[in-house]
Parts: sequence; structure tokens; C-alpha cells
Amino acid sequence: MIHLTPTAAQEIKRLQQSRGQHKSSFRLGVQAGGCAGLYYTLDLINEFAETDLEFESEGIAIAIPEAVAHYVQNLRVDYAEDLMGGGFRFSNPNASKTCSCSLSFQLDA
Repeated sequence: MIHLTPTAAQEIKRLQQSRGQHKSSFRLGVQAGGCAGLYYTLDLINEFAETDLEFESEGIAIAIPEAVAHYVQNLRVDYAEDLMGGGFRFSNPNASKTCSCSLSFQLDA
């Protein structure tokens, strides 16, 4: 369902370590807002919610709220650094429109 690149997985592991959350999981969500109507949310969690779908990619446990799973089907998450700093980059094959920052997207009904 969700595909993390090795670079994204490495950054998540770095965040887990720096926050002292070595056994945490990566939660990926979607909320209304952003340039194109929807945007991704990211968090580290210690427990899955009852309504979370559970996945694994590159050795990282991933939680996705069941209600937003259709938004992120086959999403590819990468991490890159540039002159403005580092950040996660998203490639969503379901998006009909994506903001230039890749953090916000739109789906056709």
C-alpha cells in the first residue's frame, strides 16, 4: 500500500532515534487543506488506533487511518534535502492535481 524509499526509511529511523521513540510507528494521514485541497500528515506513534490499517515498508511499521486509506493507495514517500532543507516528498498515483511542494493534492471524485 505505502512504499517508503530507503532514504525516507532512514530519515524516519533518525527521527525515532532523536526523539527517543525507537519502537514507534510512522502514522501517515490526510486532512483537508493545503494548496490543492488535501495534505499529508506525519507523526510517530507508540500504539495503533483501533481503526488504523497496519503496513510495513523498508522495516518501518506504518499506521494509516482506515478512513483515508483510499487517498494514499500505492503512495510513494521519499526524503530529500535541498537548499531549503530536508523534507518528505510524496508521489501519489491517485492524485489528479498536486501542489508544487508535493505536500498537497487533489483527487477527482
